[in-house]
Amino acid sequence: MSGTHDSDASPAAGGNAPDAPAPAPATWRLRPETAQDVPAVRRIHLAAFETAGEADLVDALRRDPAAWLPGLSYVAGTPDGTLLAHALLTRCHIDDAPAVALAPCAVLPAYQQCGAGGAVIRALLEAAREAGERTAIVLGHPSYYPRFGFVPAATRFGILPPQPWPDEAFLALSLDGSPPPRGTVRYAAAFGID
Repeated sequence: MSGTHDSDASPAAGGNAPDAPAPAPATWRLRPETAQDVPAVRRIHLAAFETAGEADLVDALRRDPAAWLPGLSYVAGTPDGTLLAHALLTRCHIDDAPAVALAPCAVLPAYQQCGAGGAVIRALLEAAREAGERTAIVLGHPSYYPRFGFVPAATRFGILPPQPWPDEAFLALSLDGSPPPRGTVRYAAAFGID
């Protein structure tokens, strides 16, 4: 559910070697998605994944006013404006307490493993902090997401997944330093998780 990120080198994650030198991280432009970015964001997800599932999920979340959080869909681009990475936070709940879910995330195959995914996720999480969000959750690779501060949700915080997912892959992050609420996560309807 978490999507493609820099450390993936598997075929499913589009772990291709770059076709051209990737731009230096200092030159990436990290910013909230705009309406003009929608087609490029879809192309990033279509290129990064074997199916259109994640691209379709982003589109469905964008149409759901209960899930979509303006300003919490971030892109990374080159100095010339080419978008190369996308990360998204949408509304979820831990029992009745609001939280945000990180998913999907994607990087164009030519730019994977150069830090673009990490940069866009860090910028997105900082935007969530500034927006007053308290807790973020992710179902993702257990060796990747801890670098952002995510820890096992159930064992550390008592946050339970809606399905029986491995504790090491279902992760949570306190965005404001306070203890997250305990309970079971409810995702937006577009995720199709009951």
